Amino acid sequence: MTVSGPPEGTPREIAAALPAIEAETEGATGAEIEVEIADSARARRRGLLGRAGITGALLLTPARGVHTVGMRFALDVAYLDRELRVLSVRTMRPGRVGRPRVRARHVLEAEAGAMARWGVRRGARIAVHGTE
Repeated sequence: MTVSGPPEGTPREIAAALPAIEAETEGATGAEIEVEIADSARARRRGLLGRAGITGALLLTPARGVHTVGMRFALDVAYLDRELRVLSVRTMRPGRVGRPRVRARHVLEAEAGAMARWGVRRGARIAVHGTE
């Protein structure tokens, strides 16, 4: 898996055209993961609330922080910069409010434990691509 540079276009344009992700880390092969895109204020507010789980991931764009108030399950949260590089990864139990990350521009959410399985860790680059 390779990434030549940051994606071009606005977050909304990127999100609309790119429904899958891969984590690019040193020495890792990376797994292709289905991703849902929350690129409107309403979709970001709703997030994963009311769900019992998620099989892939949810990309909130733009976003700097998240909460798990009202959630039914724990989340792995990856904060991403403008170039989709992982700034930090946290596991949040239900009922928590995460501290916003000043440099974050996007947030990737998945069920607890998923980020480690996928090789998503600080410094990894997330590659987002379409299914075509």
